[in-house]
Amino acid sequence: MAAKIIDGKALSVVIQSELATDAALMLKETGSRPGLAAVLVGDNPASQVYVRNKQKACEKAGFASWLHKLDANTSQGDLLKLIASLNNDPKVHGILVQLPLPKHLDTELILDAVTPLKDVDGFGPENLGLLTSGRPRLLPCTPHGVLIMLQRNNIPISGKHVVVLGRSTIVGKPMGLILLQNGIDATVTICHSKTANLKEITRQADILVAAIGRPHFVTPDMVKPGAVVIDVGINRLDDGKLVGDVDYDGILPNAGFITPVPGGVGPMTITMLLHNTLLAAKLQSKSK
Repeated sequence: MAAKIIDGKALSVVIQSELATDAALMLKETGSRPGLAAVLVGDNPASQVYVRNKQKACEKAGFASWLHKLDANTSQGDLLKLIASLNNDPKVHGILVQLPLPKHLDTELILDAVTPLKDVDGFGPENLGLLTSGRPRLLPCTPHGVLIMLQRNNIPISGKHVVVLGRSTIVGKPMGLILLQNGIDATVTICHSKTANLKEITRQADILVAAIGRPHFVTPDMVKPGAVVIDVGINRLDDGKLVGDVDYDGILPNAGFITPVPGGVGPMTITMLLHNTLLAAKLQSKSK
């Protein structure tokens, strides 16, 4: 029997509707909306699409949103001044610095400049540190979206062996940390392209999360029959087609569950960004 498809696009619609209800309640009780400020440096086409989609999602959910478009040659000092201004703006509850930044900018320095309670990407050292210490606050959006997809589809996680393929700070590392939290209690192995005997390890996975950034890297012989396969990758082929890190057609007949690309994890990343913005607004209200 073919795998059940986890429809991230449909799930994101449901959750964004829930967030819209919460945002309307916030507006009624406080007179303000959750506010997200996006900072886009340069004219990277993919980044422009991502930011535009995030703005549309904000508008649909009743969030306030602002886009700060800066020239590709913007200096580090000017960018830091903008972030400082947004940090001090009470209407702005979340700050999104769209990656990648131009090479002349220090990405870590820029991300670290975002005040932790407005770090809705969850990439800053304070939020990652809280996650590591078992006190999660604002979680990185993509791995958080993966967790919600599993939970909302009633896929058991506790005690299951989850293999995360990829070790980036954006997906791989926080994905492992999220799955190890109390109440989730997975058994986690993190692998990468240089892992010895990689195929043997991935075939042990009850849940395989692929986030390695290589098209069709995960082949059918790397997946245990009946496993849950979550494809975080998004790669554009020479013919313009978007594909994931997983050989979707080859794995579909034998997996238990699988996410498509596009329409899987991607929409959930934007949804969890809205979730974090709303949560950040509530945390900032309490801190006052």
